[in-house]
Amino acid sequence: MKEKDSKNKIMKINVTGRHIHITEALQLHIENKFKKIEKHFENIIDIHVILTVEKIRMEAEATLKINKGNIFANSEKKDMYMAIDELVDKLDRQLKKLKEKKISHRRNE
Repeated sequence: MKEKDSKNKIMKINVTGRHIHITEALQLHIENKFKKIEKHFENIIDIHVILTVEKIRMEAEATLKINKGNIFANSEKKDMYMAIDELVDKLDRQLKKLKEKKISHRRNE
């Protein structure tokens, strides 16, 4: 679990493994990837990442708790690191879209 203070806001990253041991390298990879998201959207309160392994299927899913709700994404690949990378890209696109929508609503007021 990681906590970060920035302007009195705390972002927590909780990682849960189903049928997989969360190594330090995996934890560090997740933290580094989610720093990218934090640069685009500062109002993230909590991140819950679930990594699942079933035979050759590697799945990564995450729920981001933000000020006005939750954002969810998942990814399935043959490599866990690739699944995490795709997951972060999906979440990043969703947050950018949300931010653009918020900005466009402000301009219409």
